[in-house]
Formats: sequence, C-alpha cells, structure tokens
Amino acid sequence: MTNFPEVADIETASEDYAARFSGAIGSWLLQVQTIATLKMLETDPPHTILDVGGGHGQLTKPLIDRDYQVEIVGSDVSCKQQIKSYLDQNLCSFQVANVLALPYPDQAFDVVISYRFLAHVSQWQVFLSELARVAKKAVIIDYPTQRSVNAIAPYLFRVKKGIEGNTRPFTCYQESEILNYFQSLGLTLSARYPQFLMPMVVHRTLKSPKISSALEQSLRLSGLTHFWGSPVIAKFSKV
Repeated sequence: MTNFPEVADIETASEDYAARFSGAIGSWLLQVQTIATLKMLETDPPHTILDVGGGHGQLTKPLIDRDYQVEIVGSDVSCKQQIKSYLDQNLCSFQVANVLALPYPDQAFDVVISYRFLAHVSQWQVFLSELARVAKKAVIIDYPTQRSVNAIAPYLFRVKKGIEGNTRPFTCYQESEILNYFQSLGLTLSARYPQFLMPMVVHRTLKSPKISSALEQSLRLSGLTHFWGSPVIAKFSKV
C-alpha cells in the first residue's frame, strides 16, 4: 500500500465499489455520466487524456472507443484491476502516482479528467492545481454541490448506508469556490451538466432505469435540475 496523502481512488477502483454500478440501474447511471462527458469532449476533441483516479474504469471503454489516447493514474497498483483487460490489450496505460504531485510536465495531456475523487479529497486546492497544471486544453471533473439534496447527506448517512451497504461520507462543495479557484489558475467554466436531481440512492432503490429516466427527464425539463442537480460534471477550459 502506498503512503500518498490522497488515496480515495483505491476504494473507487475496488470490486465492492464496482458493485454499486452493477445491473440495469447501475448501467443507466453510468450512461448519463458517459453521454455528458463525451459531449463535452466532442466540442474540441483531444488526442491525449489523463484520467486521474480512473481505475474504476467507468469511462475507459467509451474513451478508447473514440480513439482517444488514455493514461490512467492510480494511487496504488491495486487500482488497475478494473481496467486490466484494456491494459493487457495495450489499449490504454496506467501509472501509480501521487495525485498531489503528478509525474508529468506542464501541459502533458490535452485534457485531464477526474471523477469520483474530488468529493473525497482533503487538499482539494492542491489537487485541482495539479490537474490544471498537466492539462493543455481543459479539465473535466465531477463534484456534489451544497445546492442540492446531497447537502443533507451527512444527516441521512445511516439510512443511505442501510440501503447501499458500502457508501461512504463525501464533501459537498460550494460551486463558487471551485469556479473561483479554477479562474485563479487560468481556467474558465465552459460546460456544466448536473446529472440528477434525485439522489442516486433513490434510483438504486427504484431499480428501474425506465422510471428513473422518465423522472429525471421531467425534472430537467422543469429547470429544477439546472439549479439543484448533483453531482455536477464541469469542464474548465484554459483561456
């Protein structure tokens, strides 16, 4: 086990975490994330992508299928288990590294992506600075916001854990904090997509992609998701 200061991806790259996105409802949740991400990438297609903490493999195949050159950073060698089949076929690459001191020169990758990580980071400014440093064009991240139902998650943690079994606490952010910090690094918000108005635990409880999709679509059309949806996928582009 490594002794890096931020290692949240060790859990998100585990079999236990992958089980949270199993079955039809799990596939639907990931499909929403994938469609939003690919749309953001299509506006200025990159050649190289660094996926920091992407050992969960949630975006690996979609990125490979679009012929992007993908490298994944993990905090431990165990973080490559979910993407082993792609590594064995030389479809992407993997490196163990400290996410607060990435072993790459400035602007080494066209786009840097990091999902399922920021919500569990304590040194978030250092983390975002590193993502921005090694990105040539843009950084795409996801994060839960305080302006959402997720803000009361700490008070409902026992209930949520009882339903999901393997959940963990996470940090909700004031979006202005993230936007202002990226702006101080020379990046501006160029795309934003709040994924769900209802917490994902609700959709896992419903166990029906058809019902969840219809519910979220109606809420999105009402405009509520734009203001209150979470987690948010956001793209920050270099000026």
